Amino acid sequence: MKTDIEIAQEAKMVHIKEVAAKLDIAEEELEFYGKYKAKLSDELIKRIETNENGKLVLVTAINPTPAGEGKTTVTVGLGQALNKMGKKASIALREPSLGPCFGIKGGAAGGGYSQVVPMEDLNLHFTGDFHAITAANNLLAAMLDNHIQQGNSLNIDTRQIVWKRCLDMNDRVLRNIVVGLGNKMDGYVREDHFVISVASEIMAILCLANDMEDLKDKLGKIVVAYTTDGNPVTAADLKAVGAMAALLKDAIKPNIIQTLEHTPAFVHGGPFANIAHGCNSVRATKLALKLSDIVVTEAGFGADLGAEKFLDIKCRKAGIAPDAIVLVATVRALKYNGGVAKTELGNENVEALKKGIVNLEKHIENLQQFGVPIVVTLNQFITDSEEELSFVKQFVEEKGCEFALAKVWEQGGEGGLELAAKVVDTLENKKADFKMLYDDEMSLEDKIQTVATKIYGANGVNYTAAAKSQLEKITSLGYGHFPVCMAKTQYSLSDDQSKLGRPENFDINVRDVYVNAGAGFVVVITGSIMTMPGLPKIPAAEKIDVVNDKIVGLF
Repeated sequence: MKTDIEIAQEAKMVHIKEVAAKLDIAEEELEFYGKYKAKLSDELIKRIETNENGKLVLVTAINPTPAGEGKTTVTVGLGQALNKMGKKASIALREPSLGPCFGIKGGAAGGGYSQVVPMEDLNLHFTGDFHAITAANNLLAAMLDNHIQQGNSLNIDTRQIVWKRCLDMNDRVLRNIVVGLGNKMDGYVREDHFVISVASEIMAILCLANDMEDLKDKLGKIVVAYTTDGNPVTAADLKAVGAMAALLKDAIKPNIIQTLEHTPAFVHGGPFANIAHGCNSVRATKLALKLSDIVVTEAGFGADLGAEKFLDIKCRKAGIAPDAIVLVATVRALKYNGGVAKTELGNENVEALKKGIVNLEKHIENLQQFGVPIVVTLNQFITDSEEELSFVKQFVEEKGCEFALAKVWEQGGEGGLELAAKVVDTLENKKADFKMLYDDEMSLEDKIQTVATKIYGANGVNYTAAAKSQLEKITSLGYGHFPVCMAKTQYSLSDDQSKLGRPENFDINVRDVYVNAGAGFVVVITGSIMTMPGLPKIPAAEKIDVVNDKIVGLF
């Protein structure tokens, strides 16, 4: 059986101008990065701004397990299948981070015969967007420390610096560091921290900005520190906005590449869903909607994280709404939730499936609260038995959802035709009545309580004294109307990754809260979640190499 990278490297790609032409994009509206990648120009965005929007389909999933769910693979396969049906369809994805690529999760280009290509470029440096975000983030950090060194005219309290440096790599030793060691000219000695670039507020801002002016406005609102009087100090106060915008001038432009079947793929931005808001850029999604009849997009990790943030943060900020939701599961993952060891998942076990399907059940109930029609799809494996497939189908239909099998890893678009037909039927015959989970006017505590109880199934929320104090401070500064971005483990509906299935009788534990004033949301840190991940005992990086001028080992 061929690996994903072998399949991707054997692909016969066409020039990106041919892919763009399918969406009536002219060659002069593309900014080429070689033959197979391009950025989309501001001229194109202006030209099509009066076009009608197509339909938006959100793909999400149950909580991830070691068994694999294949959400991105299904997203790509569904887009390919819709094109096979004659629909003018595109997909809109996030860019992968180098952290998981070299860590444990691997890349994020899909899999099998439902991938976006060039796979190696996408998973590594791509068009340099993440490097630009990292540079802009760290420029702001450098200007902040330089301001303090050069006299501190803004009266910054060095004990209340909240802006962190970033790096697009899993590197646990950078979580807590000391800077300024040396002599007087080397700065003030203080504790500092790194986050992974995908958790940087600048990543969130880039993904939520409508244009350059909006980007600069949001950058200027970033809170970097507080004065000795407790007032916020912003990037605008440090006069850093113009230089940061200059670094992000090209990064704000959406990228276009192709799938293995030459379906257009808009790939732009990449905030994680467990520690950030987990969606690709507003610009890319809106552009795709203006150019396509159907856009298939995804939100990271399970529906308790990515989908909730897509619906409560991205849709709120962008003024968009999905017309249908596809919820991805696998028989193997459901059996894992039912207590089956990873080594035994290939064996038929309907009893374990019955126990584990409660995870899917909770995600269905969660998504139904938003008023958007749902299609549940099983990403099918060869080891799935007919009895297991029949049980899931009956369960899903009894919950009031459409059901379809997907064989897109093995068969590409052809294997997604059943799912595509269900999605098209849903778009044509079922009307979404989209509503968000909470109103802007609710207090931050009430918003956190709502997500914890209505989405996670918690009894309530516990706060550390520091988190409680931060909530009061953030509210007093006028940020209480912001939505909340919950930073939580992706592996469980609770904040304890060992609790599989549908946990009951638990509380969510909030240990820290901070405001992303530029992005316009409040980040809530729960459990033991880290904004700078570490590498596993055997990182994926150990298997990556260049052999005969070809990259091997990426997945």
